[in-house]
Amino acid sequence: MIKRQFLAALSAAALSLLAACGQDKPAFKGVDITGADYAKGWELPDQHGQVRTLKDFAGKVVVVFFGYTQCPDVCPTSMQELAQVKQLLGPDGDKLQGVFITIDPERDTAELLKAYMANFDPTFIALRATPEQLAAVAKDFKIYYKKVEGKSATSYTMDHSAGSYTFDTQGRVRLYNRYGSGAPALAQDVKILLKGT
Repeated sequence: MIKRQFLAALSAAALSLLAACGQDKPAFKGVDITGADYAKGWELPDQHGQVRTLKDFAGKVVVVFFGYTQCPDVCPTSMQELAQVKQLLGPDGDKLQGVFITIDPERDTAELLKAYMANFDPTFIALRATPEQLAAVAKDFKIYYKKVEGKSATSYTMDHSAGSYTFDTQGRVRLYNRYGSGAPALAQDVKILLKGT
């Protein structure tokens, strides 16, 4: 009888420990990639010619999206959602940094990127790499992109990955956000990360 009670108590303790472990993990809406050995950062010039790295945004949650200014749908939708996330955060909106990395540096000049970012939020930055730098950073972020020829030399489109990456305030990659997840879901995840989880 005592042995059975002991086993029951031991089982209950084990279950409570397991439950406690489950509570420690945040309930993110995005795909949790905490501890990933990729998406380590960048060192690229922004639309103002200033070289930027992930460390420049220490203390902020950083959301990185790869796209191009002539993208008809995915890119403007994603950047608009990110601007909505900033609004949903209210007073904490200034702790969110949007980063757009162009996959079309051939057409996306610094001036064009300045105008493009202004459409969404003036605090968002756009990064413009050389073709070689772009290949390296896309490989590190596991981003797919490919030029699709158009009817003329300048009318091409770009196929590319449509998700974004979210870094915590310590500069660690934490989430992969699928395209179309919506601003409220991302805002909730940013709030969790701002708490230092």
